[in-house]
Amino acid sequence: MSLRSKIRVGVLRGGPSSEHEISVKTGAHVLKNLPDNYEPVDIFIDKSGVWHAQGVAEPPAKVFKKIDVIFNAAHGEYGEDGTVQRLLDTFAVPYTGSGHLGSLLAMHKGHSKNFLKSHGVKSPHHKLLKKEDALRQNLHDLWRAVPNPSIVKPIALGSSIGLSVVKNFQELEPALEKAFAVSPAIMVEEYIAGREATCGVIGSFRGEETYALLPVEFVLPESSTFFDYRAKYGGGTKAIHPGRFSTMEKYEMQNTACRVHKALGLRHYSRSDFIVSPTRGVYFLEVNSLPHLAAGSPFIESLSAVGLSFPGFLEHVIKLALQGKMR
Repeated sequence: MSLRSKIRVGVLRGGPSSEHEISVKTGAHVLKNLPDNYEPVDIFIDKSGVWHAQGVAEPPAKVFKKIDVIFNAAHGEYGEDGTVQRLLDTFAVPYTGSGHLGSLLAMHKGHSKNFLKSHGVKSPHHKLLKKEDALRQNLHDLWRAVPNPSIVKPIALGSSIGLSVVKNFQELEPALEKAFAVSPAIMVEEYIAGREATCGVIGSFRGEETYALLPVEFVLPESSTFFDYRAKYGGGTKAIHPGRFSTMEKYEMQNTACRVHKALGLRHYSRSDFIVSPTRGVYFLEVNSLPHLAAGSPFIESLSAVGLSFPGFLEHVIKLALQGKMR
């Protein structure tokens, strides 16, 4: 096959996001593993938002003329909140991952949890809070308004930056300040002790509209009490594939991950995070519309567990994008 006959896949990575570096790693791994029948085009967006195609700075409209389809590896704000999806839709560029509406809803932790509640998805009790409201509200009233201990976290970031576990009243104010430093709106959520888990899904795979992968269990390092940014990317967290869960717990996570994917209108693939309480069962925490795909990431390990290679996965989702598949 000549080079010109190959489908040109623009791998979009980087961007003005708190997850810029993780996105760069995901994109590099995708570029390295694209099947030979595709021509890779490295599309890098720097932290100031400038686009580069194969190292040359160019406006998006010019970049799009050099590719046939986009593999979206831009994590976090811009890449997962619907911004880049709206741009790609405007230029009628096919792309992998969810559309702008599904991405926007999934990115906002509060809206997605409230919406999913009507679909029977069980998640911890939570309260949404805007900065201006928090400044007017008495801290003691806020403390009494949510179950304690609690987790305070930004609601519109794709990563775990800004999270805190609040175990007593004295920890509430600094936790609010930490979360508001990175987001104008936050969530105060009931803390449920249990085992952290995640479950990925793939659209239109093996005869199923939404195919659930095997849940992965996370064992946190001794220095971490919850799955924050440092636990995710700072090393020390052990991922067990598949997780050591009962048949019923695995089924509930897989079924819920599929329901979340469908209810939010997500496309091609996603990953839902859970906490499994020994006494209260399985709780949905949040969904990631563009799971990290760097080498050794939980989603990639889950692919291997069901006999799907990473290049095979890339081939599958690129074909879904080119075919205009909505799942």
